[in-house]
Amino acid sequence: MTTGLSYDGSVNGTNSYIQQIATLAVVDVSDPNYLIILPQMLTYAENRMYRDLDFLSTVTTNSSYTTTSSVPTVAVSVSDFVTLQQVNVITPVGQNVPNNGTRNPLLPATKEFLNLVYPSSSSAALPVYFAMLNQNTIILGPWPNATYTLELVGTYRPDSLSATNTTTFISLYLPDLLIMASMIYASGYQRNFGRANDDPQMAVTYESQYKALLQSAMVEEARKKFQSSAWASMSPATVASPTRG
Repeated sequence: MTTGLSYDGSVNGTNSYIQQIATLAVVDVSDPNYLIILPQMLTYAENRMYRDLDFLSTVTTNSSYTTTSSVPTVAVSVSDFVTLQQVNVITPVGQNVPNNGTRNPLLPATKEFLNLVYPSSSSAALPVYFAMLNQNTIILGPWPNATYTLELVGTYRPDSLSATNTTTFISLYLPDLLIMASMIYASGYQRNFGRANDDPQMAVTYESQYKALLQSAMVEEARKKFQSSAWASMSPATVASPTRG
């Protein structure tokens, strides 16, 4: 079983993230300069991993939003989603619990298409399409003809590893990748980020290790979503490449 990381090793069965990084960076774990960069080091490492990997663990749903009759847009808090994957309109009108109603999945489209085909409220009806107008505004087509509950599905950005949030999915299940990403940032802290420095290969080495580990993590995430070879959950086969008849 993977030995995960917690922020300071206080969680049973885990190692200390701050101690592991301090050991690799050859600094004292209580060094004030090291402690200053820790939050941004974690931000760099975690955000890079969240952007590189489409984590199944970050998918969430929210059914607190509703449409407004004859208004084509719905504003969504930027803190709720990073990427929106699916929009469901719940019927009948007035039903605010998705499992007690009927989900009507909307098809993603472009805002140009929606503005051309549904330019006004004259064709108001149950929406069929949606598009992102900007980071936090959904545009619907046709314009809704009533107040419908929406079920939004998308990804969110989890809280970062910290003294008060001692474990995360990344720290528990991808500790090796987290350490490599952190040490790329730590290379800058140690002034080992360019060709004129004492160890110009330090950042390059950690970068190459990060990318090597990233490839296997990407395959594993694809397997979780049945997006591996032939849309299966198995590891890509090197021998059985022809499709079955």
